[in-house]
Amino acid sequence: MIRQDQEIFNILLDAVSEAVIIVDDKQHIMEINGTAETIFGYAKAEIKGKPLDVLMPSNYHEAHRKNVDEFLKEYHRTKMGKTTDVFALKKDGNIIPVEIELNPFSIYDKVYVMALIKDISKQKETEFDFMLRSKALESASNGILITDATKPDNPIIYYNPAFEKLTGYSKDEILNKNCRFLQGEDREQEGLSKVRQAIKKGESCLVTLRNYKKDGTLFYNDLYITPITNKRGIVTNFIGVQNDVTERIRAEKAKNHLAKIFDESLNEIYVFDAESLKFLNVNRGALQNIGYSINELREMTILDLKADMDESAFREKHADLLLSKKVEQMDYEALFVRQDGSTYPVMVHLQQSQLIDKDVFVAIVVDITEQKNYTIKLEETVKERTEQLLEALSKEKELNELKTKFLSLVSHEFKTPLSGIATSVMLLEKYKSTEEQSKRDKHIGIVKDKLNYLNTILNDFLSIERLESGTFNYTFTDFKLSKVINEVVYNANMLLKQGQHINYPNDIDDITIYQDERILELILSNVLQNAVKYSGENTVIDIRVKKDITDVVFEIEDHGIGIPKKDLDNIFTRYYRAENVLNMQGTGIGLNIVKTHLENLGGHIEIKSSENEGTLVKLRIPKKVSHD
Repeated sequence: MIRQDQEIFNILLDAVSEAVIIVDDKQHIMEINGTAETIFGYAKAEIKGKPLDVLMPSNYHEAHRKNVDEFLKEYHRTKMGKTTDVFALKKDGNIIPVEIELNPFSIYDKVYVMALIKDISKQKETEFDFMLRSKALESASNGILITDATKPDNPIIYYNPAFEKLTGYSKDEILNKNCRFLQGEDREQEGLSKVRQAIKKGESCLVTLRNYKKDGTLFYNDLYITPITNKRGIVTNFIGVQNDVTERIRAEKAKNHLAKIFDESLNEIYVFDAESLKFLNVNRGALQNIGYSINELREMTILDLKADMDESAFREKHADLLLSKKVEQMDYEALFVRQDGSTYPVMVHLQQSQLIDKDVFVAIVVDITEQKNYTIKLEETVKERTEQLLEALSKEKELNELKTKFLSLVSHEFKTPLSGIATSVMLLEKYKSTEEQSKRDKHIGIVKDKLNYLNTILNDFLSIERLESGTFNYTFTDFKLSKVINEVVYNANMLLKQGQHINYPNDIDDITIYQDERILELILSNVLQNAVKYSGENTVIDIRVKKDITDVVFEIEDHGIGIPKKDLDNIFTRYYRAENVLNMQGTGIGLNIVKTHLENLGGHIEIKSSENEGTLVKLRIPKKVSHD
C-alpha cells in the first residue's frame, strides 16, 4: 500500500509542469520532479538529501535560510508564499532567474515545504528586450507614434518625447486623438489619400506631408506607417515614424526657385568650364537669342560666340580671373555672333564659381543693342520734342496776345458805356410820377440786368487775365463775416424772381476772419447769384455758416434745375457749361475763378447736385490765411 501511494505521488509530482522541490525543516532536499531535473541538470538520485543551498548562488545562502526559517515559523498564518526576482544555480554553474511559490505542509508531525519553481529566463529576456525597445523609442530623434486600429477613428495610444517636441502638443492633446489634427485645415494633400488607402488596406506606405505645430508653424515630415498584425493576421495597430524634413524641402524649393530664376531670366546666362572653356549649361534666354540648341552649345566654347576675340586674346584679357584669380568678377563689352551669323553688342558680367569640384565661370550677358542706339534715338526725340514745344509756345504766345487784346478791348470799349448806363438808370428812377412810369420801370429793370451782366463779364475776364499773369494781388484784413454776408445777400436780393427767398445764416455776428474781404465777397456772390439764377420762382435758397478751429464753412443750397451727373466732373473747367443751361446767359468762367481764388487762399470748393432737385455748394476757407 505504501509503495502504491509512493507511485501515485510520483505520478502526480511529474505531472506538474513546474519544477517541484520538497525540503524538510532543515532545508534538505527530500524530493524533486522531472521538470526540476530538466531545469537544474541534476538527477533525482544525486540531489536527494543534499541541502537546498546547492541550487542557490552562494551570495543568496544566508539570506535564504533566514527567510525560510521565518516562513516556517509563520506558516500557520500564511498558507502560501510567493517570491520573484530570485536566482537559482544549475549543475553546470549557470545562474537563472526563477519565480518561487512556497507551500508548507505537515506529515507525521514533521513540517515540509514544497517549492514550485518556474524558470523565467525567457520572460526576463522578453522584459529586457521590451525595456530596450521602449528606451530606444523614448530616445529616438524621430517622432514615433502608435495607433489602435481596433478602435473607431484609429486613435493614438503611444507617442515618444520627440513627437511631442516636434509638434508642440501636450499629452492630453495627443492621446486618443486621430493624427489628422496635425494637418489643421490642410486636409486635401495628395499624400493623405495615399495614407488613407494604406490604412484601409492594412499596408505600409511612405509619404511627405505638410503638418502644423500647435503654434501654427508649418513643418514638413516624411511619414512612414506600417501595420502590426496579431496571430490571426488582423491589423491591431499602426506604427508611424515622423522624420522632420522641413529644411530639406525648403532647400529644394530654394534650389528650384533659383533654377527657375536662372532658366526664366530674360538675360543670357552661360556656365562654362574654366579650363576648357566649354559650355556646361545655358538658360532659355540665351538659347532664344543666340539661336543654338543646348546640345550644340555643349560642344562649343565661349570663344565660338565672340566675334571680336580669339583664344589667346581671351585668356590674356581674363588672365587675372582665369589663372591668378586676383579678381572674382569682370565687366566689359563684347560682340556676340548668333547661329545665323548676325552680331550684336553685349555687356558681359563674368565671375568665378565652383560646380562640385570643378572651377567654372558664369557669364551674365545683356544685349545692349538698344542702348547703343539710345543716343541717336534720344537726340531724335529731343529734336522732335523741342520742335513741338516751340510750336506750342508759339501758339500759346499767339493765344495770350489775342486774349490780352480782347481783354483790353472789352475794358476800353465797354467800361465807359457801362458808366453812362448806370447814370441813366439813376435818372430814370426819379420819374415816378408820370403816366409812363410802369414802362420806364420795366426798361429800367432791363437796363440794370444788362448792366449787371456786362459788368460781371468784364470783371470775370479781367480776373482771369490777372490770375494767369500772376499779377493778382490779395489784400488781407480783419473783418466781420456778417458785413460780407449782408452785402452778398443784398446784391442777390436785387436779382430774385417772383416768390424767391434767401434764408439768412444764423449766429454769424461774432465771427471775425483774416482774409481778402473783396475776394470773399466775389466768391460768395458768384455762388449765391448762380443759385438764384438757376432756381425757379417761389423757391428757397439756404445759406448756412459753420466754423471749426481753423476754417469757416459756407453751404449754399438751392432747389433749382441742378447739374446733370455727366457734367459734374467738368463743372470747374473754364468756359464749360452744363447741358441744361446752354440756352441761358452765362460764360462758364465764374466757378473756375471761384475755385482758383479759393485754392490761392488755402480753401476748397465741393459741389453736390442732382438734376431737377437742386445743388449744394460747400466752400471751406481758412479763418486766418497763411501769408508771407
